Amino acid sequence: MALQTKIGDKTFSVGDKLVVYQKIQEGNKTRTQPFEGTVIAIKGGGENQTFTVRKMAGGGIGVERIWPVNSPWIEKIVVHQKGQVRRAKLYFLREKTARAEGNES
Repeated sequence: MALQTKIGDKTFSVGDKLVVYQKIQEGNKTRTQPFEGTVIAIKGGGENQTFTVRKMAGGGIGVERIWPVNSPWIEKIVVHQKGQVRRAKLYFLREKTARAEGNES
C-alpha cells in the first residue's frame, strides 16, 4: 500500500489527481489560486511531511510545487481522481509529455 497523507478530512496518496487551493498574499489583499495536478511524491513524516504535485502548463512545460502538509497557506484540497500506482515516487512522469501523462481533459 502506498504512503497516504491526511489533511483535514481529505486523505490522498501518490498517483491521485487533486486540486490544491493555495492562499496568495499580494500586498494587503489575499486571494485563492488553484493548482491542479498529480501527486508524484510524499516525503517525510509527522510535522515535516511534504507532498509534490506536478501539472502540465501551457506549451507542454511541466510545473511542480512542493507543500508542507501543515502549511497554513493551503486553504483546501479536492481529490478529483484516485490513482492506482505501483511506485512510491512517480519521478518517471517528468520524462513524459502531456499526451503520455494523461492530463488532457
